[in-house]
Amino acid sequence: MVTGNLETELQTAFEEELKKLEYTSGWIDDKLKELQNIPRYYGHDYTEQAMDSIREQARRQMSQATAEPYFGRLDFQESGTSPVVPLYIGKFGVENTDTSQPLIIDWRAPVASLFYSFNGGDDLAAYESPDGLIDGLVYLKRNLVVRKQILQRVVDTYLRGSDQLSVNDEFLLYRLGENKDNKLRDIVSTIQAEQDRIIRSARNTAMVIQGVAGSGKTTVALHRLAYLLYQYRDTVKAERMIIFAPNQMFLDYISSVLPELGVGNIQQTTFADWTFDVLGEKLKLANPTERYNHWFASGEARPEIDEYAPGRWKGWIGFMSILDEALDRYESSFLPDEDFQPWDIAKLSSRTIHNWYHTEYKHYPLYKRKDRVHARIKRWIEMELDLVRDPGRRKDFKSKASAKLRTYMKSWPNHTPFGFYSEWLAGKLSVTGGSAAIMPSPLPPPLAAASLRGLAKREVQPEDLAPLLHVFDRFFGIDSEHMFDHIVIDEAQDFSPFQVALLSRHVKNGSFTILGDLSQGIHAYQGILDWNEMLGLFPEGTTAFHQLERSYRSTMEIIRFANAVLARSVPAAVPAIPVFRSGDKVKLLPAAAAKRVAAVAAAIAKSRAGGASTVAVIGRTERECALLHRELGRAGIEATLIDASQRRYAGGVSVLPVYLAKGLEFDAVILTDVDETRYGANAQDGKLLYVGCTRALHELWIHYEGQVSPLVETSDDEIVTLVNEL
Repeated sequence: MVTGNLETELQTAFEEELKKLEYTSGWIDDKLKELQNIPRYYGHDYTEQAMDSIREQARRQMSQATAEPYFGRLDFQESGTSPVVPLYIGKFGVENTDTSQPLIIDWRAPVASLFYSFNGGDDLAAYESPDGLIDGLVYLKRNLVVRKQILQRVVDTYLRGSDQLSVNDEFLLYRLGENKDNKLRDIVSTIQAEQDRIIRSARNTAMVIQGVAGSGKTTVALHRLAYLLYQYRDTVKAERMIIFAPNQMFLDYISSVLPELGVGNIQQTTFADWTFDVLGEKLKLANPTERYNHWFASGEARPEIDEYAPGRWKGWIGFMSILDEALDRYESSFLPDEDFQPWDIAKLSSRTIHNWYHTEYKHYPLYKRKDRVHARIKRWIEMELDLVRDPGRRKDFKSKASAKLRTYMKSWPNHTPFGFYSEWLAGKLSVTGGSAAIMPSPLPPPLAAASLRGLAKREVQPEDLAPLLHVFDRFFGIDSEHMFDHIVIDEAQDFSPFQVALLSRHVKNGSFTILGDLSQGIHAYQGILDWNEMLGLFPEGTTAFHQLERSYRSTMEIIRFANAVLARSVPAAVPAIPVFRSGDKVKLLPAAAAKRVAAVAAAIAKSRAGGASTVAVIGRTERECALLHRELGRAGIEATLIDASQRRYAGGVSVLPVYLAKGLEFDAVILTDVDETRYGANAQDGKLLYVGCTRALHELWIHYEGQVSPLVETSDDEIVTLVNEL
């Protein structure tokens, strides 16, 4: 309870901020009306064009800042100056044109970094400015919640000279305790110091972020894009940035963050969709359901090589080298050895053609080089025809030359990237010289048959995409449209080294943000086991590695439970450190098969009644989830079934397999069938169960029939409460 002087101080602070908000909102409204009354300029005068651009930018920033102008205040006294200046921090900067001073400071501005990095104490604080290091004293750090120009909350986290300091970040806990909807939101008001350091890191770096579940790594990466666009506005363009996400549903889930930050035009896609767009061939991606159901069906041990092992093999960086060797051989044997003779008395020697191909045009990609040589031969024919004076003979020679050139060019290889790749894998690719020059398949015999079955139907697996795109780049080069200023790879533990090495050729100056969590590496058949597999792809001194160990998503009870699951299955994994936010204990829900649906339905109803906006019922496989979804429907529970084809996340109650839950978060999670059969004591099942547990923000239920999974500790009363009936 707040009493005495502290209560008076809080009331005074609230009234002070009310007056400030009234002034700020009124000023913005007035200036916005003035700007909106000035017509746009569409003439050709450069000065007027520049003025119109400045006004339009001011209009846009003020419009964005109207409803929620700022979220923080920092009173700062720069060393060597006398005044203490209150700095109001918001998503969008607004300049007070009456005083030429900032009315609101953009959160990405150098001085705003103090708001995130300063955590108390009486020592000097400092930030890096374009003019060098600026230091000074912080007198006040205050968090504010403004919604639709209404002040809702004022929280002081630091006041110089006061003994009423916040032991815990009350404002952060307040924001974390809010229920979620169907979209990820920005975190500008609650960015933590370690997150801010990553966001503001140097651009030309391949940055790898290993973050535990709920550490905010995806949100940090998106805020980093907004920062780079602000800091390097003259050299980095939004349309030249791209985000690679695991699936379209995840892209839909994160789709609100960048617009909330005032950022648009950044490409957001999956690696598969982007690859198909670049290739332009009529190919299709294999339905992932069969593979996922095979891999995630139960807790049985997986053989090192089975029908799905090509994923690791083809993703290996060594496979890229093997493919390059084949392409080098294909390229060196590309030309026919014979001379070109369009008519009896005209001959172009193969030596000349080879010189054009191997010397003059050697810097062109393969098939562009072919086009150049073809055009050069046509020009040679035209010059030879000019030497023929008889019009009749010239016409006859021209006709013969056209036919001979078509025949000659047909003797050159003419593969599409898919044609080359599929023939090479099958051991059927021949180069000039006939069958003696057939290239053997690069795949070990146990893998070849499984890999080729789909390719025969022009159906590719995810691990085929990087090799196909690599062949395309060697054939046709990298178009400027597919070169980027910065690339973000989310859930990067499921990317292969080959994919990242390929993308490194599509980005300027090695500018990457690569983020993921090895503890959530559930796609072991295609991903990595160690971040060094990616860090080693870049030159020394061009990489950075950050580890985020604090989880802001779930309650302490849920995080402790999830950490225990991981400790029993992946002992070397780094446990998540929860923030000080306590909630309900994890609930075990034992139910026999006949009562399974009723128990899950009752858990859903209880969670919804307790205020949960989003509830996820998470099963092991798509088949099991489809059946459970039908049964819940018969029981009167309205829910959305999420499968691999889903492109939108609608919120509310969802039923989905655990592998599709990664990256999402829900107010309440009900994990079904967590028994000793489906979740055994092995690393793969431990990671899957860890992913499922860490989707929950506030409430976690563990349903099982018979014997609970050995990954679950049932005797820890501080974490787990047994629930026999609801």
